[in-house]
Amino acid sequence: MSDNNQSAISFDGEDRSNQVRAGILATEPVAIRTFTPSQLVISHSAGAYHWTPEGRKLADFTSGVLVANLGHNPTSWWNRVIKYLGLEKIKDAGQFTSSAPLTAYNAITEVEHDANERLIRNLRSAPGGEKLDQVLWSASGSEAVQKALWAAMRQTKGRDMIIATRGGFHGKKGLAGAITGSENDKERDDRVRFISFPMEECDDLESRKQPIDLSKYKAELESLWEELGERICCVVTEPYLGGGGSYHPQKEYLQLLDSFCVEHDLVFILDEIQSNFGRTGPMYAFTHYGISPDIVLLGKGLGNGVPVSAAVGRSDVFASLGFGEGSDTWSANPLSSAAVLATLDEFASGNVIEQGEQLARIIEAGLIRLKETGVIAKVRGEGCVWGIECAALGGTSSDDVAVACVEACYLGDDDGNAIHLLGALAGNVLRVSPPLTMDPDELQFYLEVMYKLFSKVAATLGA
Repeated sequence: MSDNNQSAISFDGEDRSNQVRAGILATEPVAIRTFTPSQLVISHSAGAYHWTPEGRKLADFTSGVLVANLGHNPTSWWNRVIKYLGLEKIKDAGQFTSSAPLTAYNAITEVEHDANERLIRNLRSAPGGEKLDQVLWSASGSEAVQKALWAAMRQTKGRDMIIATRGGFHGKKGLAGAITGSENDKERDDRVRFISFPMEECDDLESRKQPIDLSKYKAELESLWEELGERICCVVTEPYLGGGGSYHPQKEYLQLLDSFCVEHDLVFILDEIQSNFGRTGPMYAFTHYGISPDIVLLGKGLGNGVPVSAAVGRSDVFASLGFGEGSDTWSANPLSSAAVLATLDEFASGNVIEQGEQLARIIEAGLIRLKETGVIAKVRGEGCVWGIECAALGGTSSDDVAVACVEACYLGDDDGNAIHLLGALAGNVLRVSPPLTMDPDELQFYLEVMYKLFSKVAATLGA
């Protein structure tokens, strides 16, 4: 197969998948998707699994990039979505059915009202969520980031400077793109300054257990305050650096940022788009980090597959935006609102958080064991989101080892057991993030499969 991401990828025995891959390459620019060596073609999905058009089954260790926390197509969740939209009546309808519309721009639906109240109540019941009293809806994560920044920058005239943590990922659009990465990645937006994130102090599980020296980070913050003073309006960060390589900091670091914002009357924006709804363990990551954001950004798992995101925060901050200044075609649409309500129901009525905690222990043990293969150098993570950093082997770079691991998992073992992984984060880090609802025994089984496949990669590359 080709390793050129500008060429069609193909695998033996996958005639239909190969045809689809070639067709997609001809009709879409490669820019629409990130490069993954397998370019998995999905025929259908259920629970924690995908199937190819050829009928091959793969365990999904990505959750559709941290979206399907409840698994793919759970029946009870779909039934709730249908109920909230009123679509259970559709069988009795004629040409048109009487249900909530799928678009309600510049109008209000009851399902939107209910989603607002339920989401705010859920957040405010979590330790640290007391400030959050309004929802600013959007359709994608970067849009939620953008709207939160607009509000923070407009709150007080003359305070338009943003502090962001270096190495984060907040999106590609507008200001969301401007606060992603670092000042060295692109032409810098003059309104953005970056501070260090403690990557060295949390580069594996053992280092994260050690006390962190905050003096360097305090000095950076104070230096920016001395330079910019009351031009600064907000600080934005993530509970962990996801796209930057899966770095999960000591809680004292995030508490420092929180305290700095309180001291200087800044808006503290926490981007939980990747971490919300149980992904890092609790319902919201801010609860176990002991912080109280002014705005929390939600997305991905919020709708369990339906595109929806939100900035939830202080009403006095959002009041800086007038009519239409935070609107778009799809914000607060009824389908997204129904999906949020259904997702909240599933977490409230089931044991999703508890099962996720059980899976977290299995994942941690299984990934630490992968170090024995020689393929994995470091393991980082918490809850059901983990990063495994590949090692260089036998003259093969760590980035290429990561590609070999993704391909090996896609092709599977001799018995046909296969795993779907995404292309590497930051070059050499593979994310392991199965749905929180995956069966624990099946998770253990596929971690064993991964161990065997990685051992084979190590043997092939001469470890």
